[in-house]
Amino acid sequence: MTIEAVLFDLDDTLHDDTRAYHLAARHVASDVAAAHGVDAEAVFAAYLVQSESFWQNLSPAAFDVPLVGLRARMWHAALLAVAIDDEALARRCGIAYNDYRRDYLELWPGALELLAALRARGCKLAMITNGMAETHRDKIALLRLEDAFDEIFIADEVGMVKPDVRLFRLAAERLGVAAERCAMVGDRYDRDVAGAHEAGMLTVWMNVRDERVPAGRPEPDVTVTSIEQVDAALRSL
Repeated sequence: MTIEAVLFDLDDTLHDDTRAYHLAARHVASDVAAAHGVDAEAVFAAYLVQSESFWQNLSPAAFDVPLVGLRARMWHAALLAVAIDDEALARRCGIAYNDYRRDYLELWPGALELLAALRARGCKLAMITNGMAETHRDKIALLRLEDAFDEIFIADEVGMVKPDVRLFRLAAERLGVAAERCAMVGDRYDRDVAGAHEAGMLTVWMNVRDERVPAGRPEPDVTVTSIEQVDAALRSL
């Protein structure tokens, strides 16, 4: 079967988002530690707990609050873990975090070349991300991805989050391609692979964290560990 469209996740699929946000969070934690005499590692670890829980449990209900406010809440919770109850400081931490993170945004080597090669072969391209437009439009521009895709779907702009099967079907419809002729490439099994599989798409799992398929769940069509392997994986389908 000919693949006519390829859908990509953004974070940890086209760029190393984990590295970027860890480094940014460490910078903020170090700033807090220097100014307030607390343990920077404790602040960093507490923020990771808050951030990972938020994104793992993201639902459309979160779209009612600006991300800058949500980030301030995460940092406030992290500060409370080291006995600092300062909402103004938490807001400043959220702003500083965004500024630091921009410095570390960088595509995986070969990502732009992969997208260009797929387009040259006649594939339509879409990005589907559970991020929020407040920060992700800026991120997409900084990563020079604005013109690399035919369609970009950001969670709060479409009112849906992966693995909602309706989001994958919407992407196929906008691209004008039948779902079974689409392939989804993403790093999260539960969000990217499971949702695309339910929509009837082929799936390429970019398993950058050496995870396992949950028991009783369908295997991805192909599993890779880096962006360099994606082109061959798509050709194999």
